[in-house]
Amino acid sequence: MRFILFLTVFINLLFATSDNIKVKQLIKAARAQVGVTKFYDPAYVKIKYPMGDIPIIRGVCTDVIVRAFRKVGIDLQKEIYLDKKAHPERYKGLYYTNRLDPNIDHRRVKNLQAYFAAKGYRVKGAFKPGDIVVWKLPGSNLDHIGLCSDKLNSKGEPLIIHNVGYGAKEEDVLRKYKIVDHFRVFK
Repeated sequence: MRFILFLTVFINLLFATSDNIKVKQLIKAARAQVGVTKFYDPAYVKIKYPMGDIPIIRGVCTDVIVRAFRKVGIDLQKEIYLDKKAHPERYKGLYYTNRLDPNIDHRRVKNLQAYFAAKGYRVKGAFKPGDIVVWKLPGSNLDHIGLCSDKLNSKGEPLIIHNVGYGAKEEDVLRKYKIVDHFRVFK
């Protein structure tokens, strides 16, 4: 009985440690885009599949997330393409077309949101480093997405790594916009 208890504790620690490492890698990968991705560019571009990307100097808010997740071994371009192909109902009506498109589907906030929700990553409560936040931008119906940093503001809440029009930045904007969703991939 003690062995089973020890094994359970050991496995839980192993997974917790693995997730902690992935959160650190995820944040590091997002932060590495700051000062490198200098322009906000929502243009439709044909890219390779899988692991396709536009030039790193350009991007949108979703590109910050997609690029960071690739550094921890998750290609959201491929994952969303396969999920949308297998479960088109999750994505139906989110955009002007329901057509499957590996060039752009992973670069759309609502598609990332639908994917993360379907995978059971939605959480409530305090924001932790590595969490993903979705907002509605003020004065518009535009969606925005960013990643919680391990750097905290004076209230103890994480800064956000995102691209909201001026290239990738790490800023204190968690409460600046209307929060509409919250995800945690790594527990």
